[in-house]
Amino acid sequence: MILHPQLKQDCFVIGSFPLSVLLLLNDSRYPWFILVPQRPDIHEIHQLPEADQQQLMRESSLLAGCIETEFKADKINVAALGNVVPQLHIHHIVRYRSDPAWPAPVWGKLPALAYSKYDSDTLCMRMRTLLCDSGLIGID
Repeated sequence: MILHPQLKQDCFVIGSFPLSVLLLLNDSRYPWFILVPQRPDIHEIHQLPEADQQQLMRESSLLAGCIETEFKADKINVAALGNVVPQLHIHHIVRYRSDPAWPAPVWGKLPALAYSKYDSDTLCMRMRTLLCDSGLIGID
């Protein structure tokens, strides 16, 4: 599957669920994950076949539950906006009452604060290990 250039530029690939690629957005202010269904020319969830819609919901729910527990989140924001990147992608953002944008949405509040190479590698490996050990994700 070909990732939209903006996703490719802004994210690290963690691994793949049966339907979706899992990405980490390069913004260290928030643990911010993105699911991208591996289907060409899809912009909206309703454009997916029903079986893929159900699989996307399973993957999204599994990811949300996993990161809520792992990061001890106060809230998980899940959204499919696509105003800038038309390729269907679902944001999963760990939120804390103490984060710099709380309680507002994170978009446009502050510029992204890039991870160090070490921190991005560590977080991607942490998520791979967590999801692989749970049998939720494969590594390409």
